Amino acid sequence: MEVPNKQSATMNDAAIDAALINRWMGGEQRAAAEIVQRHAQALARFAASSGERDGIDELVQDTFVRAFNSLESFRADSSLRTWLFTILRRLILDRRRAERRRPDGVELMEGHAVQAYDALDGLVAEETAQRVRTAVERLSPLQKEVFVLRVTEGMAYGDIATMVGSTEGACRVHYHNAMRAVKEFLNDDE
Repeated sequence: MEVPNKQSATMNDAAIDAALINRWMGGEQRAAAEIVQRHAQALARFAASSGERDGIDELVQDTFVRAFNSLESFRADSSLRTWLFTILRRLILDRRRAERRRPDGVELMEGHAVQAYDALDGLVAEETAQRVRTAVERLSPLQKEVFVLRVTEGMAYGDIATMVGSTEGACRVHYHNAMRAVKEFLNDDE
């Protein structure tokens, strides 16, 4: 039995997304729901990993609204997920710009993740997660974004480069430097 590799899985994902887009553009509303179901959790994780704490569901919903309103302009130069992440990233940046312009800006509070472990595992996991979050927060904005997209979402360097407006080689360097900085912080913190 042959084990599917990451590349064939990506090709299958692209084919599934292309079929869903064609069905939706043909008037099948259920296809839109399937697209949302396939990508909403990854978008929410990315928003949370980008530092968003409030209104994540709204950001994800706005991402899909924008995507469906301009789906005919999707050229498939990258995967649908990468395109959706790019839209979400722009929405997050727009939100942050708007908050900075607002004199009475609302301060976002750190959220707590729900853990599905016993009490001791939960404490250890939360402590470890907090140490990693602290290390990641110390990265430059671009390093942080590349690191999160690579580690959390498993995106390919080419897709990350498209999303952040950089080159694949530069993204590899940013990821390598981010990984080194996180490891050094975690080793120094022990």
